[in-house]
Amino acid sequence: MTATVHRSFCRLCTAACGTLVTTEGDTVLEVSGDPAHPISRGYLCRKGEAAAQLHDRPDRLDYPMLRRDGRLARVPWDGLLDHLASRLSSILRVHGPDAIGLYQGTASFYDSGSLLVPAMFLRLLRTKSKYSTATIDMPNKLLVPELMCGRPVLFPCVDHEAVSLLVYWGTNPVVSHGHFNQLPDPVRRIDAVRRRGEVWVIDTQRTQTAQLASRHLAPRAGTDYALLAYLLREVLRDGSDLAYLEAHAAGVEQLARSVERFGLEEAAEITGLPPSDLTDFLAAIRRHRHVVIETGTGTTMAAAANVTEWLKWSLEIVTGSTSAGGGRWFHPGWLTPLDATRPPSKGEPGPGPRSRPELPRRWDQYPCAALADEIEAGNLRALLVLGGNPAVAIPQPGRVSRALKSLEVLAVWDILPTATTECATHLLPSVDPFERADLITVTAAAQPAVFTQHTRAVVPPRGQRRATWWSFGHLGRLMGMDPMPRGLDPDQATDDDLLGAMTGLSRVPFEGVRAAQGPVILSGADYDWVHRYLLPEGRWRLAPRPLVEQLQAIRPPSGLVLQNRRQPGHTNSLFVDPEGPRRDQPLVHIHPADAAEAGIRGGEVVRVASPHGSLLGVALVDEDIRRGAVSIPHGHAGTNVQQLTSPREGIDPLTGMVLHVGVPLSLEPAAPPGRSPAGSGALTSTKG
Repeated sequence: MTATVHRSFCRLCTAACGTLVTTEGDTVLEVSGDPAHPISRGYLCRKGEAAAQLHDRPDRLDYPMLRRDGRLARVPWDGLLDHLASRLSSILRVHGPDAIGLYQGTASFYDSGSLLVPAMFLRLLRTKSKYSTATIDMPNKLLVPELMCGRPVLFPCVDHEAVSLLVYWGTNPVVSHGHFNQLPDPVRRIDAVRRRGEVWVIDTQRTQTAQLASRHLAPRAGTDYALLAYLLREVLRDGSDLAYLEAHAAGVEQLARSVERFGLEEAAEITGLPPSDLTDFLAAIRRHRHVVIETGTGTTMAAAANVTEWLKWSLEIVTGSTSAGGGRWFHPGWLTPLDATRPPSKGEPGPGPRSRPELPRRWDQYPCAALADEIEAGNLRALLVLGGNPAVAIPQPGRVSRALKSLEVLAVWDILPTATTECATHLLPSVDPFERADLITVTAAAQPAVFTQHTRAVVPPRGQRRATWWSFGHLGRLMGMDPMPRGLDPDQATDDDLLGAMTGLSRVPFEGVRAAQGPVILSGADYDWVHRYLLPEGRWRLAPRPLVEQLQAIRPPSGLVLQNRRQPGHTNSLFVDPEGPRRDQPLVHIHPADAAEAGIRGGEVVRVASPHGSLLGVALVDEDIRRGAVSIPHGHAGTNVQQLTSPREGIDPLTGMVLHVGVPLSLEPAAPPGRSPAGSGALTSTKG
């Protein structure tokens, strides 16, 4: 049999790097970077290269399964869908539409063809019980632009070709490839900016990105807002772009009053940084005049998440770095161009769910913090899970698993077994990225250029794997609804039929994109359209009242606190190769002084405790982490940081997000010295 090479793109994160997929029959032999791809230029990360293993793993979900007598058993598709439709219809009839909910995981956003039909299914069902991972690690990325310009979905991009001062703040794009702003080929791009100007990294840990930077500052975890407030205070006094502010900003004086108390001495004391670090940073901004700041989970999951993001946006606006060459531009979108959207939002939240009325409802969903409460209260009786793992991703995982198992229906669409599939009543095996046609749609606005790409399926589905849209189409019809677009028949339609149906307003007709057989690029940076179309009266709101009030009330964390980090071998809870030789370990990174104070040595099993719970992990004594910060990656089912968090205490009142950064901790040895799980890897480090 002859091997065939297909041009495609990766769907393990929103970077969507171009790939060359080599197949033989229904086997994926190799995945490599596409050197002809104009954005990723042949780059492909470790996860992308290992993606073939997802297709061929022996534990792949290949058959529909139904729980009977406590065990999942293989059943035909029609039997599973009939049973699921009957159970959902009964719940709907007795308890109403809000008793049926949807949890949308990260992986589902990379399956464009299956976004439309589940969304229509929920709309026809008329349920308000919607949850997604957006409220777990990034709601501030939606809240801040909504409050500042009425647009929650506004994607700020970097002018990588001309930026001269680029700051990575609480993010490690060498591993994560960005957060809301994607960075394919990160090392080469960061190196190019550093050669042209300066790259600063603000992070409690000397990460892989920090090792490439011109300068690295390590403030105390959760105190980033104080450093930004100091910079804003000083730039407003000397260094702001007065002409831009006069033309495009409102609330400048109120913003200045809000940050006035953050003088050099105050900011240095809060952040724990030497005053010279702060003045050097300020001098760099004045030297370059423009500054672009990229934030990530190191700031977005903290108590000061909203305030930090607001001050970051404000600093860029005040320096005229927004919508300016060498600074920031805003992606106009591809699927539904943002310059054609409805009037701006006022940013007012809706009421929370019945069990947690104090939580805000935003962006047509409830915070995930309420999910277990809604189940335990009997308000949520059925949950449909698309490409996610709430049993691992939500605080108090033991409680969440018990709640999931108590549901009358837990229907899970996925490609691999997870802690959530173990609780499922109905298991629906989905096709993987190699088995489906696809298009960069929703995530196109996170790209560094205005472009998209179509890919064909490169292998046929194995076993009885089916597209998610197919099963939702049948499920809807069995329940007396038709969620399929344009009257399409789920048994006759193709992936491309669904992709074509969702691209009616896209910038290039679907047929043109499909015929290109590669990336379709319309433009790079587009600077002025935001002022023309999106800003209320052409002005940024620099001092939204809820954010000003949060800044006034915030207090910095103290003592040992939780910090997170990304890892190269997995995205959230998806492990591409959990058993391979380069598998990620959930090691607990501790500064040598903190380890000595707690009587901990590298390689020991350590107990990490918070006011909400505890976990066990293997200690790595690390000189490259700031004293006071304890870094544990999220997404692991064993050493799970969600055991340290609470869905009721430490909740952001504006978004309902559970706080993960800055949670107070204590440490103690939990096993005799030298005892650790097999294969724990390096246990002492002087590298980031």
